[in-house]
Amino acid sequence: MKFTDGFWLMRDGVRASYATEVRDVREGEGGGSFTAYAAVRRVRERGDTLNSPLLTVHCFSPAEGVIGVRATHHAGKVARGPEFTVHTTGGAGHVVREGAVIELVSGPLTLRLDAAGPWGLEFLDEEGRRLTAVERRGTAFATTPEGTHHMVAQLALGVGELIYGLGERFTPYVKNGQSVDIWQADGGTSSEQAYKNIPFHLSSRGYGVFVNHPGKVSYEIGSEAVGQVQFSVEDQSLEYYVIAGPTPKDVLRRYTALTGRPALPPAWSFGLWLTTSFCTPYDEETVTSFVDGMAERDIPLSVFHFDCFWMREHQWTDFRWAPDVFPDPAGMLRRLRERGLRVSVWINPYIAQKSALFEEARAAGYLVRRPGGDIWQWDLWQPGMALVDFTDPAAREWYADKLRALLDQGVDCFKTDFGERVPTDVVWHDGADPERMHNYYTQLYNRTVFEVLEKERGAGEAVLFARSATAGGQRFPVHWGGDCFASLGAMAESLRGGLSLSLSGFGFWSHDIGGFEGTPDPAVFKRWLAFGLLSSHSRLHGNVSYRVPWAFGDEAVAVARKFTKLKHRLMPYLYGAAGEAHRTGVPVMRPMILEFPDDPACRTLDRQYMLGPDLLVAPVFTAEGEVEFYLPEGTWTHLLTGESARGPGWRREIHGFDSLPLYVRPGALLPLGADERRPDGDWLDGLTLLAAPDTASDTAYETAHDTAYDTEVTVPDLEGRPAAVFRATRDGDGLTVLALGSRRPFRVRTVDGRAAAHGVGEVTLPDVFANRTTG
Repeated sequence: MKFTDGFWLMRDGVRASYATEVRDVREGEGGGSFTAYAAVRRVRERGDTLNSPLLTVHCFSPAEGVIGVRATHHAGKVARGPEFTVHTTGGAGHVVREGAVIELVSGPLTLRLDAAGPWGLEFLDEEGRRLTAVERRGTAFATTPEGTHHMVAQLALGVGELIYGLGERFTPYVKNGQSVDIWQADGGTSSEQAYKNIPFHLSSRGYGVFVNHPGKVSYEIGSEAVGQVQFSVEDQSLEYYVIAGPTPKDVLRRYTALTGRPALPPAWSFGLWLTTSFCTPYDEETVTSFVDGMAERDIPLSVFHFDCFWMREHQWTDFRWAPDVFPDPAGMLRRLRERGLRVSVWINPYIAQKSALFEEARAAGYLVRRPGGDIWQWDLWQPGMALVDFTDPAAREWYADKLRALLDQGVDCFKTDFGERVPTDVVWHDGADPERMHNYYTQLYNRTVFEVLEKERGAGEAVLFARSATAGGQRFPVHWGGDCFASLGAMAESLRGGLSLSLSGFGFWSHDIGGFEGTPDPAVFKRWLAFGLLSSHSRLHGNVSYRVPWAFGDEAVAVARKFTKLKHRLMPYLYGAAGEAHRTGVPVMRPMILEFPDDPACRTLDRQYMLGPDLLVAPVFTAEGEVEFYLPEGTWTHLLTGESARGPGWRREIHGFDSLPLYVRPGALLPLGADERRPDGDWLDGLTLLAAPDTASDTAYETAHDTAYDTEVTVPDLEGRPAAVFRATRDGDGLTVLALGSRRPFRVRTVDGRAAAHGVGEVTLPDVFANRTTG
């Protein structure tokens, strides 16, 4: 929200009060925090203390490397909730005071306040360098002609500093110059609205900021005051956390330690998902024909998904199979399971009036009500639909029981659609603030479903396909990008959204291969196949037309087969990256800045990404196959062809539908499984390790005494635990790989295919570096 009219004036009717000078500072008990009291005008005499606000600014450290600031105007407002879950640790910070200067130190991060000068807060890194600062208009409250009261904060932008994140946003990847409202909306992927709104942004300078407010947070990122990131809430208090790096990965580790790390999805969920599509006609015969068609064409399939019309029309959600379409659902699910498939079904948190569950929930008081006691209803989406009140524990258990019945039938997981269009003119069971519940509703919805799966299927077997989320929603994976058009432009905007979500703490992300709205041109579908099968999760899904590959020609079948099998072979590597996301919060699909934060060229790249730490993927967004992408420093090797390319620099290539830029990072040791049929096989059986030594330069070799190539990789088991560790080291002109924890045979070869060997325990490739050249 903008409050000013240019630099000098306020907008009509807006009045703002800015913290101006410190009148008192008090240290907290235990010496780990302090509270500053800031006047909003200069106090030159005693009379200036009268008839004027005093802002209370509490500074504290909830965890190592994190400093919180809570600015409050009137502290008497009732806290109605909800609140984000924030995991804090005691004793994370300590206060150092010298004269008028007071510092709060937390690990590598320091907050400095000079109480003798004009109001301001400086955030410093471990070397004492300024990361950002609260300057003269950085702490304030503002009132509008409508009588609303807003708390406002500003953090200074450095020269060249770039801002990312704020959820899954389809607007430009770099957020500088944008106005962003953190407010859930069902707006597709082609507008400024977003399904997943996260009040967290990450800076290219190596810090992040989390606004601890579940309601609407309004951002002006260099858009009102061009040198500031401004955020405001309609409230009496505003709390935010500055999170230290120094690297973007470090920021994400700390942020997800606060708000929650992603659960580890089961390995089977990484295979190919095929759906009925949405408005298309289907029954068991249709489903069987799809499954048969995939098998006949040798395209491995892992999950079959039933979209909305598995239930009867006008009755979503009633959790009952349409009897005239699916007369034997338990038998059908058993037959699908016998073919090695998992089953997903679509649900949402709304109850249509025609559903028998409407009266059941109404009588029990499980539906959201208006202030006068009436059930809130409307006809958008489903006629007379109401919302389940997930603030009521009994309603959550009631909803969970409906899901248990489906799990007992043989369903494995749920697509938790919707959860964004949540009204604010309602009363919640627990007395929650409707404005704060609007964004937070999805958290209760997805948590309810995820916890049912964990309880019934066991930890490690739970997975969602969720559309909406807020901060902390990363704990309940997986999320997909929502309703995109079937076009190359929509494919690119989907990737932008995924990259922004990845920089907002979400470890896993997917999208509808081929696009959702409309029917893709075969060229669009084939290009999207390669992108989709090189994402953390991969689903074929559409709106009014099927997404079976043969509907788009024989070449589409071949592309689907090739990249599905490639993904299965990559599973030892991908599941290792998934385990890292689970343990640390570093996502599987990584914007280039995460892996190369010191390369300025990587800071704005939004058409390529790293899949895990060692694979660079540049989807092709043209039908004719032309693609432009950037390679960071070193010798990169194409995974599919073995051809090498030297970075840093931009490349322009032409790729057929069965290819795309897919480069292995210099110095990588990439594990490949032998099983192309399924994602959850025995990855140590027939394991191949692809070595990618950077033989174009011997600088490291000369300076490190034969240690130019020294790397290791862990191959996980199906629970994400280490199954074996492989370490590769340079030995003169040769390369030796040592297996730790495994006596099973394995193969080693260079990515370019010039050298290969196999053995047990230890394998050596001779002469790998014999003909090196200086780059």
